[in-house]
Amino acid sequence: MSVAIQMDPIQAVDIDADSTFRLAEEAQARGHELFVYTPDRLAWQNGRVLARGSDLKVQRVRGDHAHLGETREVDLAEFDVVWLRQDPPFDMGYITTTHLLDGLAGKALVVNDPFWVRNYPEKLLVLQFPDLIPPTVIARDLAALRAFKAEHGDIIVKPLFGNGGAGVFRLRQDDGNLASLHELFSGINREPLIAQKYLPAVSKGDKRIILVDGEPAGAINRVPQTGETRSNMHVGGRAEKSELTERDREICAAIGPTLREKGQVFVGIDVIGDYLTEINLTSPTGIQEMERFDGSNVAGAIWDAIERRVAEGG
Repeated sequence: MSVAIQMDPIQAVDIDADSTFRLAEEAQARGHELFVYTPDRLAWQNGRVLARGSDLKVQRVRGDHAHLGETREVDLAEFDVVWLRQDPPFDMGYITTTHLLDGLAGKALVVNDPFWVRNYPEKLLVLQFPDLIPPTVIARDLAALRAFKAEHGDIIVKPLFGNGGAGVFRLRQDDGNLASLHELFSGINREPLIAQKYLPAVSKGDKRIILVDGEPAGAINRVPQTGETRSNMHVGGRAEKSELTERDREICAAIGPTLREKGQVFVGIDVIGDYLTEINLTSPTGIQEMERFDGSNVAGAIWDAIERRVAEGG
């Protein structure tokens, strides 16, 4: 198949951790032809969705992992698969790319389906499953946030459209910084904040479960450093081998059909204790860590699902 990958510059990725690199590596091993471009090189013109980028060859050699051909412009409708893989923030630039990629419907298979990536932001999709999530509030109104903190005491506050653990704060029962944080975030953007009741189980880890076409493929546990609230690997969280619990499978069974129906082939969910906290659709990670722990081929399972969808006409 011909495969185009929309991502941040591939020259800068960590080949031992980056999930997009692993997906490209697996695609190449299967004989698929790769083309890569950055989101700022995407364009709509006269009814066509165009991109300027390069043919790509990858190899697992640090510092020499991506060989790029000459820059050329392509019509993405001529590809079999287009990957939407740039990292958040989920801002208007990101959202605009999903609108442009909508123009490929019925022509190329876009993974994950951009319409539902746009309409199912990770910290908002969980609201469709209120029985699975911890007490949560999404608000810009300081009074609403204060009322939530008064009810639950120990809370986590974070940007609604952030990623990688950036801007995540824990406010304990006696912490008086909520108004200051609200002022800080209000000076940055006009978006609401999300606050959730603090889950002490996070000290034992924040589990990342990968779902492929709505079915769980495995899990890793991300354990925060001593003295750190956040367990994201971007900020020093340690990955550990993990197994799926009965509760994990219940959560996956509850959300899996929705993900499958909406074309979300590669999804990473976050589970702390018994609670679902996020459903990551935009650029989930964790493939390489999971494969190293259990010897599985998660990237292969993802490509199996994509190849099946292409064969079935999307």
